[in-house]
Amino acid sequence: MSLSLTLACLWALVANVLAMTPSKDNHWRNAYILIAVGIPILGYIVLQHGPWVGLLILVAGCSVLRWPMIYLGRWLRGVVRRTPVE
Repeated sequence: MSLSLTLACLWALVANVLAMTPSKDNHWRNAYILIAVGIPILGYIVLQHGPWVGLLILVAGCSVLRWPMIYLGRWLRGVVRRTPVE
């Protein structure tokens, strides 16, 4: 297994361990750290294995960090609704 995929598996393992620990802020700090670490790993995966494998890893990462993705979708819908139609 390549280094990039090994790092992605390690990221997933750390994400699951962090999800099992208690948190006062509903794990948002952990999510921000995982996003900051995961984006370079995803870029490295795309560099080594191509965009299709990168897309699969992106979907896997989004499933782990589903609440930040849900809030991002809600925020984007609110932004789209507020823009005036010309």
